[in-house]
Amino acid sequence: MSGTSAALTPPADAIAPVRHPDAPAPGELIGAHYEHCFGCGEGQAHGLHLAAYAGEGVAVTAEFTVREAHQGAPGLAHGGVLATALDETLGSLNWLLRVIAVTGRLETDFALPVPLGTVLFLEAEVTAVAGRKIYSRATGRIGGPEGPVAVRAKALFIEVKVDHFVENGRPEEIRAAMDDPDQLRRARAFEVNP
Repeated sequence: MSGTSAALTPPADAIAPVRHPDAPAPGELIGAHYEHCFGCGEGQAHGLHLAAYAGEGVAVTAEFTVREAHQGAPGLAHGGVLATALDETLGSLNWLLRVIAVTGRLETDFALPVPLGTVLFLEAEVTAVAGRKIYSRATGRIGGPEGPVAVRAKALFIEVKVDHFVENGRPEEIRAAMDDPDQLRRARAFEVNP
């Protein structure tokens, strides 16, 4: 990444990330944390419907298809949509650490335009942890895991308590998520990067 800010450089006392023993197994679909999430939820007609899979160590892979609703310039993906795909993939890493975390900073580099109809393959990994701060990076490739790099990102996630969402989210959505009779869906709505 060119021009990465100092905020994305782990401090000298940062530690290597440790995969939680209850993390999804390598190759397992992580799944949507919330049905209405623009990044991973199936309840968003124009969302990314990004599918993330647990990898080895503290890494994930993901993919999404760039559709017409995702374009910026004619026939090309909007840069903000690509940044969202990177953010969603990076947020999925927190399932492997089993922490609730939100994006504190995200820096992206755009290397190639991404045409509509492209399947974007994403890989992300946690690089370090320092207290509540989680440092990570991701790459998006066109057409396959060995395809040309189109986008890269580095991110800083901050571990938070569930109160962060309850106190800051719109009350109607918070209440609806908390009243969901499906206990697993209710818990997942607040677990990782909503």
